[in-house]
Amino acid sequence: MSIVIKNGRVIDPASHTDRVADVLIVDGRIAGVAPNLSSPKARVFDATGMIVAPGFIDMHVHLREPGFEHAETIESGSRAAAAGGFTSICPMPNTKPVNDSATVTSYIVERARHKALVNVFPIGAVTKGSAGEELAAIGAMKAAGAVAVSDDGLPVMSARVMRRALEFARSYDLPVIQHCEDLNLSAGGDMHEGAQSVRWGLRGIPAAAEDVMVARDLLLAELTGARYHVAHISTRNAVAMVAYARAQGLPVTCEATPHHFSLTDQGMAPYDSNYKMKPPLRSGCDLAAVVEGIASGTVSAIATDHAPHPGSEKMQEFERCPFGIIGLETAVALALEELVHAGRITVNRMVELFTTGPDSVLRLGRGTLATGGAGDVTVFSTEAAWTYDVNQSFSRSRNSPFHGRTFRGGPMATVVNGELVWQR
Repeated sequence: MSIVIKNGRVIDPASHTDRVADVLIVDGRIAGVAPNLSSPKARVFDATGMIVAPGFIDMHVHLREPGFEHAETIESGSRAAAAGGFTSICPMPNTKPVNDSATVTSYIVERARHKALVNVFPIGAVTKGSAGEELAAIGAMKAAGAVAVSDDGLPVMSARVMRRALEFARSYDLPVIQHCEDLNLSAGGDMHEGAQSVRWGLRGIPAAAEDVMVARDLLLAELTGARYHVAHISTRNAVAMVAYARAQGLPVTCEATPHHFSLTDQGMAPYDSNYKMKPPLRSGCDLAAVVEGIASGTVSAIATDHAPHPGSEKMQEFERCPFGIIGLETAVALALEELVHAGRITVNRMVELFTTGPDSVLRLGRGTLATGGAGDVTVFSTEAAWTYDVNQSFSRSRNSPFHGRTFRGGPMATVVNGELVWQR
């Protein structure tokens, strides 16, 4: 089986390619990138006026399976990913049971093999049950297919446990991904601590809750020499600290989410649970720092933190509802609007943030159109107008603050292992 994507502007940061060309995929592998390519019986996709890029990678999603299939499944989440232009996604371990063993990792890998439209690379837990006390079976999970370890929404509070986790992960050449939050500072908080939280009478989560944890972990990363990654970075001080650590040569990286570079606490709809997430939406100064980190190279990847919750849970009082929003189907469009069209970064840099950036963190061997590589391709437009209707989402959940928003540009087609799995 073969497919040729014709006449698109091919952008491949890994090979410094930016030109109009065709992309030929044969038997699930890239067979060539050049003008006027063809193959007998190849399916032809005309990408004239569009951008053809290596398959986009989302290194931070929640697929909820096993255990919370009422919110999302591997199948439904992968469909949402395909519709968002993603060819590879990495689910976090906060399932039930927690992905803290080779058994659960293997289940996710096998389930994805049969049900997912896109590539699924699981992230295992740092500690057993994500309880923060005893290290999980990191080596066994890697052997089963885990590409990183993280306790995600339950940050590792113990510095001793975190040090041991970094040392073990280093021995297995895996990055440790941390949701940076000092729970002693953030306890009981519902939104960013600031003037808006005071106006609405909601308990605040101070920026310092993130900053303190980032500072501690960077010192531990320096001590251990391990690869360390800050998930969904959201504060100006955290960005500054990561930039400093990288300048010192430490193997430290971070990611930013579309909602943290497009929304602030000042723009929240009052008491609307679709604006409740962790880290919370921060101030305009914090947003500007995240954007600057993206532009300067401090931020290595854009990740969605796709966090589905059913309406029965999310549509409660603001103080009672869970944190998180879905984001797979709007991420590329938000990156185009808030970063590229706004003149903050080039479209080439945007492609890098979705391809070589996350691949450099996780070392998946993806994110390139090199001959012989995986036949994963994302085709998107920078100009096509469309409106996001959350009720038509492929996700099982509807918790998005972007419902009804009209975008300029977005994904047009997704090719995974040489197969066209979604087309607008």
